Amino acid sequence: MNLIKPTNLFFLTSLAAALTACDKKDHPSPSTKPEIKSYSATPALLKKLTGFENLELYTLISSEDSLPNYRFGGSADGSGFLRAKDGEGYIMMVNNEDNYSVSKLYLDKNLKPIKGEYALNSDGGQWRLCSGTLATPDVNGFGPLYFSAGESSVEAQTHGIDPYQSVATPNTSKGLTGLGRWSAENSVPLHKNAYTGKSIIITGEDASDATGGQLVMYLSNVIGDLENGSQYMLKRSDNNQKETDIVAGTAYDVEFVKIENHKTLTGAQIQALVDPLKAIKFGRVEDLDYRKGNAANYREIYFNVTGQEASGVNADHSRTVYGRVYRLVLDPSNPLKGKLTCILDGDDDKGPAKDFQNPDNVCVTTNYVYIQEDSNTYGTEDHDAYVYQYDIATGALKKVFELDHRRNAADASKYNVGGMSVKGSWEYGALIDISDATGLANTFALSVQPHTWRDAKFAGVDGGSKRKSEDQGSEIVIIKGLPR
Repeated sequence: MNLIKPTNLFFLTSLAAALTACDKKDHPSPSTKPEIKSYSATPALLKKLTGFENLELYTLISSEDSLPNYRFGGSADGSGFLRAKDGEGYIMMVNNEDNYSVSKLYLDKNLKPIKGEYALNSDGGQWRLCSGTLATPDVNGFGPLYFSAGESSVEAQTHGIDPYQSVATPNTSKGLTGLGRWSAENSVPLHKNAYTGKSIIITGEDASDATGGQLVMYLSNVIGDLENGSQYMLKRSDNNQKETDIVAGTAYDVEFVKIENHKTLTGAQIQALVDPLKAIKFGRVEDLDYRKGNAANYREIYFNVTGQEASGVNADHSRTVYGRVYRLVLDPSNPLKGKLTCILDGDDDKGPAKDFQNPDNVCVTTNYVYIQEDSNTYGTEDHDAYVYQYDIATGALKKVFELDHRRNAADASKYNVGGMSVKGSWEYGALIDISDATGLANTFALSVQPHTWRDAKFAGVDGGSKRKSEDQGSEIVIIKGLPR
């Protein structure tokens, strides 16, 4: 496969950071705030739940909408959003997970989609592309660079894509060798003020095999250096690797232990180090994010462990089944040490998270953690996927949305191909906060994956050769009024 040359990548990201920091004219503020409306033929496939009835929903784009020489792919997941260079429009990067591809959407000043293309097609993407994160100079000290994590292979990599670069080779991998090889759900760069002068990227490994899923840190003492840093796995300081020995509500001392020569290792070789390094074996680490607001908050990381069925390597219930949410607070003077707490435990049938059906994506603001479900379809599901709001200050957990499968609607057969979809068979992708970029307070973009919405015209829309028969549809919904 063709990879970005490390020297070129470091030069480009460092140069982008320097130019953006020095020349604010490249990214002027929009002259007016967007006047958002629904631009799609598809309704928002969401039900607003009690207490959130006043939220405003607008469908930005879906797979049944057609732009010139472009159709939006299925299974929309990770995404990033930023202003165009002229300050009057926007660019949105979106992972189309099961297409193994990344969409690049061009939006006008009112967020109307005017153009689309694939920054990566299935030949370049190579793996399922799940969550994603956009790094920018203002926030992270380098970029802009979109991190698109590859999973479902122990040898997968995270791609790095410049959202301002023209799309010339969508069939070419953009794997970042410095971030190693993992079946990764997301790779998230921390805020530049979390640790002055350092670039820190946290990766969650979505794995359910014998070695489980890991929480991984990449650390460089040079801002924007994605090649020459070191990588570490998270372990408890007492060397206990069993996830369910972490009792909800109790803080545990943890540390990141170095993976020597990580860039020279295959994914399989890295996995062979889990037991020698005494890393915690989580039951599929999914999405992660850090708290916003100030430097102390930037060192407060939340991540979902989606869980795995109580059979095979988890027959002993050593890992969560229905899912957990963790808070990791890094030491202010040493990012390699911290405190780990399970704040929500879906296996506790008397606890606040007793309704959990496998949390997947997560979005963290200053005051809240938003948690999106992706049921593992054990056959015991009793609701369609929820989005939850966790209040960091009070610990209160509320349900915001439930997916609307439209089973009783006139167009039920359109969204339920092959028969009525079962409870929990649809999922969410990323929820991202676009308030700062648009100037509209409390405004978010949410990816929706209605897996039984299939159509021949959706097949192979990314143009690659690996996923020609992938025919799922999906949508992006803009939400106004969701508290930050």
